Amino acid sequence: MSTKWFDPRDLLFKSPFGAVPCGADVSFCFRPERGAAVTRCELLAHGEFADQWTTVELTPAQEDGHVVYRGIFTAPDDVELVWYHFRLSWADGGTSCYGKNGLCAWDAVEPWQLTVYDDTHKTPAWFGRGVTYQIFPDRFRRAKSRDVAGLVGPRTLHENWDELPEYRPNAEGEITCSDFFGGDLQGITEKLDYLASLGVTTLYLCPIFEASTNHRYDTACYERIDPLLGDEADFRTLCAEAKKRGIYVMLDGVFNHTGRKSVYFNADGFYDNLGAAQGEQSPYYRWYNFHPFPDEYDAWWGIKNLPAVNERNESYVNYIITGENSIVRRWLRAGASAWRLDVADELPDEFIFAIRAVMQQDFPDAYLLGEVWEDGTTKVAYSKRRRYLLGSGLHGLMNYPFRTALLSYLAGTSGAEDFRDAMETIRENYPSPAFYGAMNFLSTHDTPRLLTLLGCKQPPAPRCSRSPRWCFTPSQARPRSTTATRPAWMALRTRSTAAPTHGGMRIPRCSIGSARSAGSAPNGSRCKAATLPTPLLRAACSALPAARTMRSPSAPSTPVRRAPRSTCRGQRRSRTTRSAASRFWPKAVGCISPSPPTTLCC
Repeated sequence: MSTKWFDPRDLLFKSPFGAVPCGADVSFCFRPERGAAVTRCELLAHGEFADQWTTVELTPAQEDGHVVYRGIFTAPDDVELVWYHFRLSWADGGTSCYGKNGLCAWDAVEPWQLTVYDDTHKTPAWFGRGVTYQIFPDRFRRAKSRDVAGLVGPRTLHENWDELPEYRPNAEGEITCSDFFGGDLQGITEKLDYLASLGVTTLYLCPIFEASTNHRYDTACYERIDPLLGDEADFRTLCAEAKKRGIYVMLDGVFNHTGRKSVYFNADGFYDNLGAAQGEQSPYYRWYNFHPFPDEYDAWWGIKNLPAVNERNESYVNYIITGENSIVRRWLRAGASAWRLDVADELPDEFIFAIRAVMQQDFPDAYLLGEVWEDGTTKVAYSKRRRYLLGSGLHGLMNYPFRTALLSYLAGTSGAEDFRDAMETIRENYPSPAFYGAMNFLSTHDTPRLLTLLGCKQPPAPRCSRSPRWCFTPSQARPRSTTATRPAWMALRTRSTAAPTHGGMRIPRCSIGSARSAGSAPNGSRCKAATLPTPLLRAACSALPAARTMRSPSAPSTPVRRAPRSTCRGQRRSRTTRSAASRFWPKAVGCISPSPPTTLCC
């Protein structure tokens, strides 16, 4: 990435480093090599959103006996992605351009990126420091025995906590995820002292609202806690008790789609009210797009169990966001401190801006996190460049680029230089508040577990031995693949922001995972994943080469980014981001790998 005549990551060439607030002055210094017959240098900057070019004449100056060119570029007053390069004039009368690919013609230049963001909306400081713990509620801890009779479903309930989840397709070829283990909110509350002892400062809960599946990403009712988890009183108690221990609670907001069996769609007529499936007389009919009614409708990645919502429908926006008793407001009032937006890149920017505005107005210390698998500043979704990370939308993102780069290195498919470049790209492109407020992790509920990727064929038994001691202390009996987790753990802990862990799962700052996945026990086995928020990235990079000699021969030859593909309804995804099949695999993944979704899991 570094070039000879200009390097935007070196303050000798560009200051300040990285993204800048609206209206900020940016100093540039172009340094041709000695003897170069350059007679003029101009900075050419193109604002993508405004589609406007700006030319800045750089002034020649003597430095150490040769000529350099200096100038000031003033960032636009509105958020912008600025793409810039240099135009050079030569003594022989010719001109050429200089970009990331060096000297070249105008039509071949590769520009650098300058992110311009709005810094007037402040970011809560609590999320960018500490430990986040991600929890898959059904598999964390069961405090009470409950009954599935009369619940939206159908559902089955395992009597034995250690039974294998039903992750294979049924006779119709569907993976229904309709079997439950009965983990509940009271169980989480009972383990708060244990979580606090791990240094956890944020709990990220996968969906907790009423739903027909164990992963609960098919929301049936946003206003009701799933009865198997408890009720609103249990949630308020959890939040209040967590707050006493300095722990914040983050909810998973699944607002891009609902469940087919929801009170809003009501395909099977479970609810007494009229859902969209009952026709135009339903108040929810226009929340969905039918073509034609009733069997064909927009659905998340074509999965009919997850009918997609029209997020621009005024009634829906009022219900979820802007109404006085909206879902966003209701659960923040009940004690939640943050929302994580599922598939944030599939929500309109305006929808995200509206959520942020409500939070900014009524809950200024609440945090808004987005699930995005790529660089959030350059993300294109539905043929549109997204602006949700430029100040008025999301506070931060799940840091999948970090995970992708690190696992690629550990798998042997890229070098330490590639890892460093990937990390510096994020640091350079992201607004500072978003960079320091990212959620860093190595595994989540949507990905294979770290040990699986590093070649661990069988987790240790008994479960009580699945602890950091097993992963991070020398042992001849321990699989070599677990030793390879040491550099991954070091790199994660040296990231400067949040990282998820799995006990259920979670990670914004640093991340530790304990507790329940498919193999967790009601009395609380300890399976940890940890990351600490210390800005020592370069030290981590220097430590990474040791992983090469520790990597298990059975580790995959290419990095794996997604959960296994399901054969359910023959769905396949064309993009290299989260698998739609992950909606059907949460417990299966937890069962196949040593612990529920987390940063580092063992």
